[in-house]
Amino acid sequence: MSPHHTTEADAAAADAAATPAAIARARRKAALAGFWRDYRSHRAGVLGLVMLGVFALVAVGAPLLADPAGLDITRVTAPSHAAPSPAYPLGTDENGRSILTLLIYGTRISLLVGLAATAISVAIGAAMGVAAGFYGRWLRSLLMGITDWFLVIPFLPLAIVLGTLFGASLLNIIVVIGITSWPGTARLVAAQALTVRSRPYLERAKALGADDWHQMTRHVLPNVMPLVLANTVLTVSVAILSETTLSFLGLGDPTQVSWGSILDHANGSGAMSRHEWWFVLPPGICVVLVVLGFTLVGRTLESVLNPRLREAGGR
Repeated sequence: MSPHHTTEADAAAADAAATPAAIARARRKAALAGFWRDYRSHRAGVLGLVMLGVFALVAVGAPLLADPAGLDITRVTAPSHAAPSPAYPLGTDENGRSILTLLIYGTRISLLVGLAATAISVAIGAAMGVAAGFYGRWLRSLLMGITDWFLVIPFLPLAIVLGTLFGASLLNIIVVIGITSWPGTARLVAAQALTVRSRPYLERAKALGADDWHQMTRHVLPNVMPLVLANTVLTVSVAILSETTLSFLGLGDPTQVSWGSILDHANGSGAMSRHEWWFVLPPGICVVLVVLGFTLVGRTLESVLNPRLREAGGR
């Protein structure tokens, strides 16, 4: 067979292999490559990603970094309120437990609460926002009225009341934070969905027989997802701060160790009046760093995924 015939055969084989699924995968791969190229050009976003990666590794590898027996008050033998030493780099708490061990395992709870509460918040906010932006009229007025009602009520008093009613448990804290932090997401998504609803391809989809559910899930939701994704990352930091605040106020799960509960114990045991900085500063610094990491990543995602911000940054 001649080289000319071989080339034509290879081209025909390539055209046959280019199925719609393969083309879609290639487009997604190219889109992800372009996204990562744009993202890594933002140094702040890369720094935030590295910071979150470190905390994630600490949370996953907690049993390898510290013995979980160190959390059991009945099994510790160290003196209480001990200053930092080679054996206890960050000292001990009022029960003789290593502060470093508490910090390591507290990373798990703080991140878990932040991510789980954010999932609830974003699910509620996205659903409310898409429905309000797509349907409009009286339903939009009703849903936005409910959203405004939640926005008017101060978050902390509402969370305290709900936390007191539901009781102190990890699941209740997640639910309380999730159902009190969704209005901001709903407002943003509703505004974006309203603009998407007026685009011509939705009219074409409707003319072809697409029902409301198909239009919302296949056309509206994918177009608002970049905004939802960026807002989700920013919401995690708010949820972690909320968990820290509620735990510091004594509304957290007493059986679980989080950064907020460490601060609560420090305050209750008089660590601040004793000038025991090792009991107060480490959990506070961890909260600041993880919130900063999520904020940097969220702002970078917003800049990369929002064409308007990207064009403004390039000017």
